[in-house]
Amino acid sequence: MNIEKIEKNGTICAVVRSDEIVITDAQSALDLLMTAKYELGTKNIVIDKKRIKEDFFILSSGLAGDIQALSLGLAD
Repeated sequence: MNIEKIEKNGTICAVVRSDEIVITDAQSALDLLMTAKYELGTKNIVIDKKRIKEDFFILSSGLAGDIQALSLGLAD
């Protein structure tokens, strides 16, 4: 996985590039969020949906809700 810092019009984004699925569960999403926040100084993440486990998009799986619950504690 490679995370590139892009800044445009005063907004910083972390662009994630990988050949593998990066977000597989709530902990891996939290790890990515924390890396972006503390290493790149942003909460904005750009990631190809192919790099997110399919369960994220099936709301009944609870993965999206778990990630949201963890990320709420990161709000500025």
